[in-house]
Amino acid sequence: MRLIWQLLGAIAFYTTLPLPHRWPLEFAGIARWAPGIGVGLGLGLAGLDLGLTLVGLPLWPRSAVVVASWLGVTGGLHLDGAMDLADGLAVPDRDRRLAVMADSRAGAFGVMAAVLILMLKTVALASLEEGRWLALVGAAGWGRWGQLLAIARYPYLKLTGKGAFHKTTIHSAWAALPTGLLLLGLSGWVGWQFPALRVQAVLVGGGGGAIAIWLGAWIQRQLGGHTGDTYGAVVEWTEAIVVCLCTIQPPE
Repeated sequence: MRLIWQLLGAIAFYTTLPLPHRWPLEFAGIARWAPGIGVGLGLGLAGLDLGLTLVGLPLWPRSAVVVASWLGVTGGLHLDGAMDLADGLAVPDRDRRLAVMADSRAGAFGVMAAVLILMLKTVALASLEEGRWLALVGAAGWGRWGQLLAIARYPYLKLTGKGAFHKTTIHSAWAALPTGLLLLGLSGWVGWQFPALRVQAVLVGGGGGAIAIWLGAWIQRQLGGHTGDTYGAVVEWTEAIVVCLCTIQPPE
């Protein structure tokens, strides 16, 4: 039963989906569920995309609605972190970066980062006519897997914060192995079952994992560790880059 309450706690934390307040939600260790939440989110967005296709909405407006829904169902939780990180990295003095990131006011670099992320997702998705569902599922899944790996591998830089409680229950990178294998297996299954999507499946499986690993390590080098904001940044930038990867077409 505890696993059920933990899963529901992950849904409550990572999404804006309403759950009854009286349910005894468990939040300890919910980051282990994050990649699975991402896969579910991607499937939900793919279902929305299919519904909009059936009613005849053109590709560009459909892509914009899907990206807006993507943002809405997460409540901007991760995008806010990406904005804060951009503002922090804009400060040359490394010792002041965390203080700037803690400021609730959005700076110019944070706004630019948000615009760039949303633009990349929308333009890339609008460039895809086939395999859109795989791009959505792969991006959302690998983005949250990268967050889980960053939680497990790197020190948390603040005594408190919205991401501090994750570190108390997840200490080893082995925690990310099961869901990493699941995501790789999903890409392998897609490549096997849908030959037309084989290249995209390879890009999602190999590229998604590599990007998620690299982003977490790069942020670690810039700050010396991670915070709740940087966890969100890993999610958003991994998502955006994975969707862009899916637009690559092999030469004929």
